[in-house]
Amino acid sequence: MPVGGLVPRATDDAADLVVRNAKIHTGDPGRPRAEAIAVRGGVVTAVGDDKDMAGLVGPDTRVVDALGRRTVPGLNDSHLHVIRGGLNYVLELRWDGVRSLAQGLAMLREQAARTPEGQWVRVVGGWSAEQFAERRLPTVGELNAAAPDTPVFVLHLYQAAVLNRAALKAVGYTRDTPDPRGGQIVRGRDGEPTGMLLAAPSALVLYSTLAKAPVLEGEDRKTSTRHFLRELNRFGLTSAIDAAGGFQNFPENYRAVTELAAEGRLSLRIAYHLFPQTAGQEVDDLARWIEVVRPEDGDAWLRLNGAGENLTWAAADFENFAEPRPELAAGYEAEFEKAVRLLMENGWGFRLHATYDETIRRDLAVFEKLAAEGLFPAGNRWLFDHAETVSPDSLDRVAALGGALSVQNRLSFQGEAFVRRYGPGRAAEAPPIRAMLDRGLTVGAGTDATRVSSYNPWIALHWLVTGRTVGDLVRPPDHRVDRSTALAMFTEAGARLTGEEGVKGVLRPGALGDLAVLSEDYFTVPEADIAHIESLLTVVGGRIVYAAGEYEGLDEELPPVSPDWSPVAHYGGYQAAPRTGLSGARQAELLGQAVAESERHHRWRIGRGLASVSEGPPFDPCFVL
Repeated sequence: MPVGGLVPRATDDAADLVVRNAKIHTGDPGRPRAEAIAVRGGVVTAVGDDKDMAGLVGPDTRVVDALGRRTVPGLNDSHLHVIRGGLNYVLELRWDGVRSLAQGLAMLREQAARTPEGQWVRVVGGWSAEQFAERRLPTVGELNAAAPDTPVFVLHLYQAAVLNRAALKAVGYTRDTPDPRGGQIVRGRDGEPTGMLLAAPSALVLYSTLAKAPVLEGEDRKTSTRHFLRELNRFGLTSAIDAAGGFQNFPENYRAVTELAAEGRLSLRIAYHLFPQTAGQEVDDLARWIEVVRPEDGDAWLRLNGAGENLTWAAADFENFAEPRPELAAGYEAEFEKAVRLLMENGWGFRLHATYDETIRRDLAVFEKLAAEGLFPAGNRWLFDHAETVSPDSLDRVAALGGALSVQNRLSFQGEAFVRRYGPGRAAEAPPIRAMLDRGLTVGAGTDATRVSSYNPWIALHWLVTGRTVGDLVRPPDHRVDRSTALAMFTEAGARLTGEEGVKGVLRPGALGDLAVLSEDYFTVPEADIAHIESLLTVVGGRIVYAAGEYEGLDEELPPVSPDWSPVAHYGGYQAAPRTGLSGARQAELLGQAVAESERHHRWRIGRGLASVSEGPPFDPCFVL
């Protein structure tokens, strides 16, 4: 964008990109605010006032006028299933942001009409029944009416899935199909499956059923991943820590991001974890991986960060708040200790899925046993994920062992279920973020997308600041955080979890050139509108990877969505809702101010002889008889 007053000068240190006329929140205590920033070779070279950039603009420098907009360090989701999400993104119909079930069903009906034979319509996470005006799930009958012949699979949180008649036939579920362990195939009075699947409490029945759906192959996997990364860039994300997960096998399911990294076509920096997939051979798998790769192998775009979020299947609890807390098997600690010892002795960090304090306490007892041998704290990065019900005592023990935490806004989608089971008192402090921060613990923030929460980080930031769920439950103020703290949890803290503090999550010379120019000023916009913020310009390493509004067309071209019947080709991803606008009280207040201004203006006209005191009411010809 040409900018008057900046004349290119031939210099040896000319920037590749200059963003000027911005309200920059740098995240750097030494210089928290700035107007302009320069990036060269992927790294920030200058942060300062507009005039400081004049000598850095060469003939090939791209200069972008931020038009006074808020600019922040690129966001970093500390718990995102980005690799798995990318492999399936273009096959999924997203209900993220959809405000009514009627609209969702209309989208599903249209998509079924264009979906070819043999393919499915799948709605996989990012929404909750509480966000709909109707406050309910779709029924099996509604799915059958919308798609009588096309298989439809609709996943709702970690709780349930709804399948239509065609999907039941495609997966082969009949009256003779046994219920899987920890799950239920709901049956009618005739014994036949109805189409409802329940996690009771394990989500394995949901995910194993979804795994029967057709998948992408070859280049389509890479194209899908690129479009998913672009969608994440849309919200100002420049980094993510991939938490691995079930049905994400190494190395085959990592191949798409590995090849894109080799080709220089990633638009999001990814630090990934490795998750043993086969129960009973977890320690053997970890031992093999330790011989092949090491944490921090890779580069700033793609790097290994450690193991997890499961180390052994027996040690994993479930996060289905519609069901009672699961009782983990007695004696899981023996195999779990072998896995942790192997990792710590070989310099591997790890992350652990742990929803409940009961699980966390048992894990900590293993760590404390190993600490007696000098293995904790030993400089290896490790953390608990989720920790909705972690106790103060457990937090003290985490701190003593050199651990950290990563929290997600799962309760902004599941808060109502949590309240029904545990009550509003427990829900008010789930997870106890303030208690974590008060102990000086590193607390990264994320979404846990895509199968529960939406991947939109501004919904998570909105929840951190307001405590409000998508169903309008509200956490009390003393369990929320201020806007600066919430943003730091999505920038600086994530960098600490990957050992990249100082070069990521902050905008200062020597740091990575990752930033986002926002559609609204995060620090001043009404709280209700934090969730509606998007990025207008997202930069990763000096590359413009997303551009909208006045900047549309400045980003890199992507290949078309493939296959062409993809829901993403027709609806895109997250369905942005309009801003909340003015409240009724605020509207009335502003109208009152306008009326008062009108009266003052009338008196001013009288004082200057431009109107008479006896001047009658305004003449409106519409009322002439």
